[in-house]
Amino acid sequence: MPELSPRRRLLILAICCMSLLIVSLDNTILNVALPSLRRDLHASVSGLQWTIDAYTLVLASLLMLSGSTADRIGRRRVFQTGLALFTTASVLCSIAPSLQWLIVFRMLQAIGGSMLNPVAMSIITNTFTEPRERARAIGVWGGVVGISMAAGPIIGGALVEYASWRAIFWINVPVGLAALLLTARYVPESRAPKARRVDPVGQLLVIVLLGSLTYGIIEAPNAGWTSALILSCIGVAAAALVGLIAYERRRVEPLIELRFFRSAPFSGATVIAVSAFAALAGFLFLNTLYLQDTRGLSAFDAGLHLLPMAAMALIFAPLSGRMVGNRGPRLPLVLAGVATTASGLLLTTLNAHTSDLRLYAAYILFGIGFGFVNAPITNTAVSGMPRDQAGVAAAVASTSRQVGQSLGVAIVGALIAASLNIVAWAVIAGCGAAVLLLGLLTTGRWARGTADRAAERLREPAPKSVVSVR
Repeated sequence: MPELSPRRRLLILAICCMSLLIVSLDNTILNVALPSLRRDLHASVSGLQWTIDAYTLVLASLLMLSGSTADRIGRRRVFQTGLALFTTASVLCSIAPSLQWLIVFRMLQAIGGSMLNPVAMSIITNTFTEPRERARAIGVWGGVVGISMAAGPIIGGALVEYASWRAIFWINVPVGLAALLLTARYVPESRAPKARRVDPVGQLLVIVLLGSLTYGIIEAPNAGWTSALILSCIGVAAAALVGLIAYERRRVEPLIELRFFRSAPFSGATVIAVSAFAALAGFLFLNTLYLQDTRGLSAFDAGLHLLPMAAMALIFAPLSGRMVGNRGPRLPLVLAGVATTASGLLLTTLNAHTSDLRLYAAYILFGIGFGFVNAPITNTAVSGMPRDQAGVAAAVASTSRQVGQSLGVAIVGALIAASLNIVAWAVIAGCGAAVLLLGLLTTGRWARGTADRAAERLREPAPKSVVSVR
């Protein structure tokens, strides 16, 4: 990539953030619309889960493929394709005649979405090459999530209350079109010096693993945890995981670069991403139903209630980016874990008459926790890795986020269906505790040593004894 002026780099960052905005808005807006969508399309709890998880599952399954494809054929080209597809699918979602068609169009949205965030992060990584500058850029990137969390529930609530749940998909169209035009004008094309081969077997195993696991969790309350269907899903998921690890270890250029996981910070960031985004997805899903069904609030009032949480995420995400750039990831991760755990414990005491003061305290704590967690995840995933593999490394981090969201909705929804709401809130506290523990374990001197050794191995050529599977 040619040397760019500071102003051009900031403009590229803004364009990339636009893609994150529409993808993040789509999730927060849709959660507010779930009760309205359930009434209009006569959806069950599992149907509501699938409107979210159909999107996140396809997204998680294709992110690594999109990241490596962008490194191979051109990041701008893949990014533009994703913007066009996501915008078109948003229009289709707004006219879906049934729940089944909405789920299909959400999956189409996800195919486009898989070409956006990891590719945008790869563009940012290759645009901001100085470590401190890159950490701050990633902090801005994380702040956009806070903006979407702040604006999403309010915009979504207003659209649902004064128009229809279908209107929530309209907002993607002007932003997507603007990003598409600006990308063509200002974002330079870039690609990795050496193209990675396509890995169809690995891709299929990832789809089978995530699909069977999520299907089993969502459908277990209806079919029974010990039913043949659910046990088969768990068995298929386990077999796919074993097969994926065994197969990917044999490839010179695998879909999932297992050598990344020799780095304790990278492995920790991956599990932290799953935990943090499982907490976020569970939090949004639970609160939507709690505020509108249990407390009887309108969609717009429910969105306003979430504003303190979103405001904290907006404030603390860029602060986290600066902290990572100046002091490293440990302190932001510890603060994120403590705040999220405390929020989850407060939420376990909710009932129909819980005071707004206690509710807002829990929301503020959750917003602080989520605001702190995003920048260290992303920065750890791409820092120290060879730049020609930035797309793959960023895609693994993005995949972990989507896997977390899928599992969060699936697990929390299953607990709600089993009338275990307190346990569902406790899951959020457990996710916060996992962030805290892993933040402490994977950010010390020993962990940094494993990251350095992993980076050196990644720069070495693959052993000649390893056979490339085409």
